[in-house]
Amino acid sequence: MKRFLLMIAVSVCVFTANAQELETQSAVKQETVKISSPSTGDYFEGLTRPLTFNRMIPPYALEVTFSKTVHIIFPSAIRYVDLGSADLLAAKADGAENVLRVKAALRDFSRESNLAVITEDGAYYTFNVKYADEPVKLSVEMTDFIHDGEAVNRPNNAMEIYMRELGSESPLLVKLIMKSIYKNDNREIKHIGSKRFGIQYTLKGIYTHNGLLYFHMQLKNSSNVPFDVDYITFKIVDKKVAKRTAIQEQVILPLRAHNNLTLIGGKRTERVVFTLPKFTIPDDKHLIIELNEKEGGRHQSFVVENADLVRAKVINELKVK
Repeated sequence: MKRFLLMIAVSVCVFTANAQELETQSAVKQETVKISSPSTGDYFEGLTRPLTFNRMIPPYALEVTFSKTVHIIFPSAIRYVDLGSADLLAAKADGAENVLRVKAALRDFSRESNLAVITEDGAYYTFNVKYADEPVKLSVEMTDFIHDGEAVNRPNNAMEIYMRELGSESPLLVKLIMKSIYKNDNREIKHIGSKRFGIQYTLKGIYTHNGLLYFHMQLKNSSNVPFDVDYITFKIVDKKVAKRTAIQEQVILPLRAHNNLTLIGGKRTERVVFTLPKFTIPDDKHLIIELNEKEGGRHQSFVVENADLVRAKVINELKVK
C-alpha cells in the first residue's frame, strides 16, 4: 500500500513539472511571436486617441538612384533637412539656398525611406523615397503655394513652421505682407532719401505688424551705368561724436527681404522690402541706412529719426492680398 501511494505521488510530481514546463514554453513562444510580429498601431499602453487621416500630411513619392542625382527646387531657402535612413544622401547645392540634391548612398536598397524638409517661409515638405534604377523625375520644382489658383502643392491641414527670429509671427504672413507692400507701391514717406551721381535711394514707407518692422525702399538709376549692389546696412549711431571718443554702432540685421536685387541696370528703377526686428532709437542717436556699390564710388546713405520710426503705419492683416 505504501509503495502504491509513493508511486502515485511521484507520478503527480512528474505530471505537474511537465505541465509547468509546457506552460513556460508556451508563454515564451507567445512572447516571441508578440515581439517579432510588427505592430499594427492599433493598441497602445494607457489611454490614447488614434491619429486620423485628416491629421496626416500626405507625402510626395520620390525615386532616387546611385549613379544619378535628383535635384529638388523649393520656393524658399532650406532651413532643415532630415533623412529617414543611412540609405540616402542629401545636401544643399553649392551656392544655392533653395536647391536640395538627393541620391542613394548604396545600390538597390530594398526598404523604403523618407525625407523631410522645412523652408524659410515656414513650409513643411515630406517625401517617401524608394530606389529606382532609372528615376524618371531627376529635377523637381515644388511650386510656391502662395500663388493664385486652386492647385496647391500641400494639403489644407498643413501647419506653418514658426522661426525663432520671427517670434510669434508666421513666416507665411511675413512673406504675404512683404508682397502686399511691394504690390501696392504706396509712398508714405516723401522726405527721406539721398541722390548722388545719378543714383536716387529713397525710403518710401515704414510699416509695423506684430512686433516686426517693414522698410519699403526704392533705388532709381538714372545713369547708363549699371549699379552693382555690394551691401546694405542698417545701423544706429550717435548723432554727435566728441573728439577722441569711440563711435558706438548697433547694427540691425534684416530678417527677410523681398525682391532683393544685387544689380540695377541703367535707366532702371527697382524696389525692395526688408523685414527687421522691432527697435527704437534713443534721442541722442539716429538710424543710418547705407547702400554701397561694389567696386564703385556711388555710395548712398540717409538718416531715419526716431520720430519717423514711431510713425510706422500699422498693417491690418485682413487687408493683405
